[in-house]
Amino acid sequence: MNALFFPVEHPGLTTLAVAALLALVFYKRTLRLFGFVIVPDDSIGTVTKGFVLFGRHRELPPGRIVALYGEAGLQADTLAPGLHLGLWPWQYEVELVKFTVVPDDAIGVVEACDGLPLPDGRVLARHVDCDNFQDARAFLASGERGLQTSVVPPGAWRINTLLFTVRLERMTIIEPGKIGIVEARDGKPLAGGRVIGRAVACDSFQDARAFMAGGGERGPQMSVIPQGKYRINPGLFKVMQVQVTDVPDNKVGIVTTREGASLTTGEIAGPEVPGHNLYQDPQSFVNAGGTKGLQEQVLLAGRYFINPMFATVEIIDMTEVPIASVGVVVAFVGKPGVDVTGEGFRHANMVRRGEKGVWVDVLDPGKYAINTYTHKVRVVPTANVVLNWATGKTEAHKLDANLSTITVRSADGFTFNLDVSQIIHIPRNDAPKVIARFGSMEALVTQVLEPTIGNYFRNAAQNSDVIDFLKKRSERQAEAKAAIALALKAYDVGAVETLIGDIVPPAELMKTLTDRKLAEQEKVTFTTQMEAQGVRQQLEQATALARTQAQVVDAERKVAMAEFNAQAAVKTADGAARSKKITAEADAEVTRVTGQAEAGRTLAIGEAEAEVIRQKIGSMESGNYAIVQVAQALAGAGVQLVPEVLVGGGSQAGGQGGTLVDVLLAGLVKDRFAKPEAAQVVVEAT
Repeated sequence: MNALFFPVEHPGLTTLAVAALLALVFYKRTLRLFGFVIVPDDSIGTVTKGFVLFGRHRELPPGRIVALYGEAGLQADTLAPGLHLGLWPWQYEVELVKFTVVPDDAIGVVEACDGLPLPDGRVLARHVDCDNFQDARAFLASGERGLQTSVVPPGAWRINTLLFTVRLERMTIIEPGKIGIVEARDGKPLAGGRVIGRAVACDSFQDARAFMAGGGERGPQMSVIPQGKYRINPGLFKVMQVQVTDVPDNKVGIVTTREGASLTTGEIAGPEVPGHNLYQDPQSFVNAGGTKGLQEQVLLAGRYFINPMFATVEIIDMTEVPIASVGVVVAFVGKPGVDVTGEGFRHANMVRRGEKGVWVDVLDPGKYAINTYTHKVRVVPTANVVLNWATGKTEAHKLDANLSTITVRSADGFTFNLDVSQIIHIPRNDAPKVIARFGSMEALVTQVLEPTIGNYFRNAAQNSDVIDFLKKRSERQAEAKAAIALALKAYDVGAVETLIGDIVPPAELMKTLTDRKLAEQEKVTFTTQMEAQGVRQQLEQATALARTQAQVVDAERKVAMAEFNAQAAVKTADGAARSKKITAEADAEVTRVTGQAEAGRTLAIGEAEAEVIRQKIGSMESGNYAIVQVAQALAGAGVQLVPEVLVGGGSQAGGQGGTLVDVLLAGLVKDRFAKPEAAQVVVEAT
């Protein structure tokens, strides 16, 4: 209860306690009333002085905005974090401002509201050492108002925002495959005739102070910025990204520069100069004496960081010399050439490689990196080339695209058309002569081949009538080949063959020839019809003959069969006879052999018996032996030697009996010895 009535009983102490409590709650404001200012650790205090009662620096000098010596107004000095005294609120206005923080991927672009005025022609204030704009007093001593050359890098900075306005800008990022081309908004003016600022060492335009101090020029810059991140002041430099220059395979880059010395009178392209890294270092190119305009040197396949504000690159195909051809180079640049052809060729000059004119050395088949604005390559075929003088007919090379059928007039006054094909050949080493004389293959065709061949056939046709020209086509072709070959040899062109194609005589002559031919064909037709009638008669006879042919054939077949049967019988009989003959011959041979064997046997037996008989005879008288033998023979034959009736007669002379018995015995003996002789005769006959 006493505590509740304490404020009532002691009002003075209560008031004092309330005041103390409020002072604790609002201590900053309380301290501010007594001239105290507390600045947090992440802030600064900007001071504005309201008035000055006495002293010589009571007012700001004319044209100044920020006070350096305590004048009334915006103060250059700021309050650092901590406690500050003597800043009475009725005289000083203090504003707590957070530190200026620049992120890692940004820069701070600064603009000062006070300082020295910019010199005439300048756009940005020059660099002043002022601790990245944290030292306003140092800046105001010599700094210039307006947009500043230097930038604030990433970090936290105690910058007086009453003097400086800091605008955050993203860092300049050059993406892969691109380069940054730069245009400066301040610097020295470009010299007369110059279109691009010379290169200055300034850390890829990140050091604006070095750029300005090194004499950097305003406008497009020679140097480029490669891929990466850069702290570049966008107030001083305008950066634009462009694609790098890529020259594809089988291509070349033709370069035209915008900066350098002027071309020498009479030249169309600048000569090659060393040390500029293929136009990627423009300053070195200019220092080496490179000229502006078309350049003789080309870029091969690859990637190049070429500033398009300094040079433009045109991508073209490589020069290709096809197979069975050579390339003759006509150079429009180079030192004046000396003719190397000698007295034998006076139609044009030819020079060595690298000199101005027609090169005597040709390019063999292949691909070449040639600047087509400074060198022309005329392709000359070294294989046989066919040219057609025939309307609507042309070869792939198109050299005969403007040639047409030749119209000629014969000796008998007829006009007719003639198609001709001419095959030519140009030797490799003669190709430069052809180009030096005519300039191109098309000109050779137009100026030489077309009039030469056309006029030859016109002249040849006037010495013959149409019919004769048609009949002697082969002879005309051979004559044309020889005459045209002789004519083209003078131009270093070889004539391989001349061929006469389609010949179209006049229509009226063709009608006459056609009528004549039709009449001849009708005659042939009539003759053929007559022959056909004869053949028809023969056909009728053959038809009638064919009708009886079956009977004739049947009769002929019967005759033939009879003949065959007869021949078969003859053959059979002949075979049988032959068979019998062979059998008889075999039998005879057997009989002969058997007879010979029997004869030999009989002879042996007879000789043996004869020997026995001789011995028997030797042992008795021959007459007695004969009687004994007769008796044995008769006995063996069963003959009765003593008859039942014996008839006797008188005796004969010589004491021999002449009886019947004697007669019979004699007969038997005779027959007995007659049989072997007869058998022997038969065997010998066989």
